[in-house]
Amino acid sequence: MAIEIKKSVKPVDYNEALDFMEERLKKINDGFEDDLIWILEHKEIYTGGTSYKKEEILDKSINFIETNRGGKVTYHGPGQLIFYFVIDLKKREKNIRKVIDTIEKTIINSLKEYNIETFADRKNIGIWYKNLNSIEKVAAIGIKVKKWIAYHGFALNISNNLNAYKKIIPCGLNNEKIISLNKIKKQNYKLIDKKLIKNFIKYLNN
Repeated sequence: MAIEIKKSVKPVDYNEALDFMEERLKKINDGFEDDLIWILEHKEIYTGGTSYKKEEILDKSINFIETNRGGKVTYHGPGQLIFYFVIDLKKREKNIRKVIDTIEKTIINSLKEYNIETFADRKNIGIWYKNLNSIEKVAAIGIKVKKWIAYHGFALNISNNLNAYKKIIPCGLNNEKIISLNKIKKQNYKLIDKKLIKNFIKYLNN
C-alpha cells in the first residue's frame, strides 16, 4: 500500500495543516489519493484536544486554538518535529490501538538508535524519559479517526523552547516535566525524520 512522504522545510500554520489533512482524508476515502506521512514544524501555537479543560491554560494571552485531535493542551513551535499521517485503516486493520502502538514503537525504537531509552505509558499517553528521579515527556501523541481513516500524529521535542510549556498545564499533567532530545543528549538529530518514517512504515505494516 503506497504512502506518500511529504516534508515541509518552512514552518506550517496549524490551521493550514489541519485543512490539508482534512482534504487529504476526503480524497483518500474517495480513492483519489494515497496515504500520507507529513514531516513539518509548526509556527508557535498552543492547541487543545477534545479532552482539554480551560483551567489548563494558565496564561490566557497565548495564541490558542481548539482542535479535533484526541488529548489535552500542548504547545507546538520551532525545533519540534511534527509527524503527521493520514492512513486508511480500511486497507489495513481497523484497529485504533494498533495505530497508537505503531506510534509508540516508532518513537521508542528510533530513539534507541541514538542511545536514548524511552518508554510508553498506557495511563499517560506519550513517550517518556526517566531523568534521574523524575519522569519527563519527550513526545506527545494525538490522533483522530474519521471514516476509519486515522490522522494527526505526534510531536517530538528536539530543540524547542521548553519555557513555553510554563504557560499551560501540558497534557493535563501537573507534576511531570517536559524535556527535549537536546536536553537529554546533545548530538546530531538531522536524520531522525528518516528513521521515524522507516520505523513507522515497518510497524504499521507488521
